Amino acid sequence: MSFLEKPAPGGLVLDDTVPLTAVIEASQNLQSHTEYIIRVQRGVSSDNSWQVIRRYSDFDVLNSSLMVCGITLPLPPKKLIGNMDREFIAERQRGLQAYLDSITQHPMLSSALPVKKFLDPNNYSANYTEIALQQVSMFFRSDPKWEVLEPLKDMGWRIRKKYFLIKNKEQAKERYLLSWVDLGPDKFLSDKDLQSAMKLLTSLSSPYLWPLLFSSTSESSALLIRPFSEKGSLRDHICKVKPRENHLKKYSNPKKSQGLELSHIKLYGRQILEGLKLLHDSGLFYGHLHASNIMVEDGVCRLMDVENSMLGVPSVLRPAFTQHRKINTSESIDIFCFGHLLYEMTYGRPPDCVPVDQYTTVPYTTLVSVLQSILSTEACKTGMPTVAQLIQTPLFSDVQLQHSEKLQIRVPSRLKEALKTAKESLERRLQEEQRVLHQYRRLTRAQSHHGSEEEKKRRKILARKQKSRQSTYENEEDVSVRNNNNSGSGASSPPTCPSSPTPPSTTEHAPF
Repeated sequence: MSFLEKPAPGGLVLDDTVPLTAVIEASQNLQSHTEYIIRVQRGVSSDNSWQVIRRYSDFDVLNSSLMVCGITLPLPPKKLIGNMDREFIAERQRGLQAYLDSITQHPMLSSALPVKKFLDPNNYSANYTEIALQQVSMFFRSDPKWEVLEPLKDMGWRIRKKYFLIKNKEQAKERYLLSWVDLGPDKFLSDKDLQSAMKLLTSLSSPYLWPLLFSSTSESSALLIRPFSEKGSLRDHICKVKPRENHLKKYSNPKKSQGLELSHIKLYGRQILEGLKLLHDSGLFYGHLHASNIMVEDGVCRLMDVENSMLGVPSVLRPAFTQHRKINTSESIDIFCFGHLLYEMTYGRPPDCVPVDQYTTVPYTTLVSVLQSILSTEACKTGMPTVAQLIQTPLFSDVQLQHSEKLQIRVPSRLKEALKTAKESLERRLQEEQRVLHQYRRLTRAQSHHGSEEEKKRRKILARKQKSRQSTYENEEDVSVRNNNNSGSGASSPPTCPSSPTPPSTTEHAPF
């Protein structure tokens, strides 16, 4: 395996949520095998592209690593005899292209480390598990009361985030979740302000926020400890899976997933909205609301990973909301994510794409009304409702909460100002990405329209009309010239034969 061109190195932290596209440009036969030259592009800019060379056996290894997802992928079958035939290679190349399309367009498979390594070995060759173990070991040497029980391999979707089940030696029966994560491209807080923000989060005690017990940040990463729940997240509950399993196995193609009862949708939805309201009122930005970040304890939903935006890691739904220019603030991102989550609670699976304008088998008009207000084409074009407006809808307004007291988070004024500045920087990066995407779409539509059969036919008709008009004009001009030659520029005169002298003109010419 090799690659011909490497992406240009840069100082910016890579955003793993930016989609990769892959096109097989050519194939080349060597002595005993065929290599396929693949052009890979990150995002919409063709300047950010490179080539990788892969054999069929490399595709086969990739496919084996993805079999855990439980999805049948369209990898062309092996062939031992005649696999160097030109027609066979062309057919296989088409099949391999379809295979690449299927994994790069799948919301979960496209972000899986084996796929990233296959398409972008220059940026994904590091052993993230080994790096995480080294960081965790250093931490345990400084604080020996903690002990690793087992690594929770691939429990989450993030490539640069690793999980470990640990215990406190002083509380042997309790289990905790330790996570190590790289800081992301949206980290706009200074190191000092980030430490202050993390200190604030570890001190919080709120019925709608999952506790963060300990945090430690460096220039490039963070280490976090929080309680571990054997019941898992809300998504684990919906999909009826065990929380410790590989996330591709759990969520790519769940066999037993089921939507919630209306009473639970109403209660959980209202509790989640209360958690969002608490964060928004306090000047804290979230942006990472989804079913895997919701823990349910004693009938109460609690938001987890509130620190993610402060650490600068991008949202799992970033590729989805980047498509819509009206979703350009942290608050509107949270509302969009809430609509996504509400759909999953209703149907037992997230929406295939947004906007969503058809809602089948949902007999509750109040529920459909809220979904439409967030996920419909109209909502994505005109804007999202606010958290306060959603709480006042008939779906959530009559929900009785266990915790009716007014909740608030006291944020020091200096930190609040730093959070506000960081939030604005995050929103500017999103808006710039949306602007570039919008320009790319306009250009693509124009090119597509210019090359369409209908447009080609229209241009042919216009060309014929133009040619006809030009021909008519030329004919009229010829007639006019002949008439002028016959009659001159003055009054009419008697006809003359070719041998007769031309009569002198009777009109005077203006002097030059």
